[in-house]
Amino acid sequence: MCDHRVSERRAFGVRGAFGVRGAFGVRGAFGVHAVLVAASLAMVAPFVWQVVTSLKTLSSATRVPPTFLPEGRWDNYAKVFELLPFGDQFVNTVVMAAGRVAGQVLFCSMAAYAFARLRFPGRNVLFGVFLSVLMVPPQLFVIPQYQIMSSLGWLNSLQAIIVPGLFSAFGVFLLRQFFLGLPRELEEAARLDGAGPVRIYWSIMLPLARPGLVALSVLVLLWAWNDLFWPLVVNTDPEKMTLSAGLASLQGQYQTDYPVLMAGSLIASLPVIAVFVFLQRQFIQGIAHTGSKG
Repeated sequence: MCDHRVSERRAFGVRGAFGVRGAFGVRGAFGVHAVLVAASLAMVAPFVWQVVTSLKTLSSATRVPPTFLPEGRWDNYAKVFELLPFGDQFVNTVVMAAGRVAGQVLFCSMAAYAFARLRFPGRNVLFGVFLSVLMVPPQLFVIPQYQIMSSLGWLNSLQAIIVPGLFSAFGVFLLRQFFLGLPRELEEAARLDGAGPVRIYWSIMLPLARPGLVALSVLVLLWAWNDLFWPLVVNTDPEKMTLSAGLASLQGQYQTDYPVLMAGSLIASLPVIAVFVFLQRQFIQGIAHTGSKG
């Protein structure tokens, strides 16, 4: 009889504990989802405000208190093409971004593979030097790079905005971490078949590193697409500028046509958003795999 009562109390205690944990679990999940929804709305709100502002007049866009309903002024999008050589600047931006992405995928992956897989004297010291570049403010490189571009006669050209972005220490670090997480058995099997380091890198390691390469490509694309300072330094010709520099020229000293500026910014951001949506799975996979091994 006593054993039966003890077992009932234990069963009740277990049910009570699971009931309390279940209640806290539901509340915790609700709280997490509430925070995520609030954060999502906070991130989407600027984009929605950009769309609404692009469909307003200048007077309604600067009105206080602000209005939250669009007015259907689609002519703001036409004004962007009237005020700027938008087509030329869009092509310049695409060429610049594609050149930087291709360069960093190739050169950074080669250096990263060497640091991760090859054995040579001073490897760790040289990699430390690469990492130290990340600690140097990029503004310190502006004057030397400008002097190099000027001496080569590349000012007001696409080479001036592409070549300095063909390589980065961050890209080497990111891909090195990815290569470290790949199994060594594949390399050993390839060496037994007579493959050299170049063949192993190009035919085996590079295809396996596709998620990491996609992650680096997306990051470089975002940086190149939003790059404003360097294109303004080396270019003064509006037809050779990028979209970010062209849109910056729409800001006046005393007055800015914000609806037109928002319309141009929205058009310029759509290609990047489309690329990220298309490659988001590989991007997340590459970032997650990169941090799996140090």
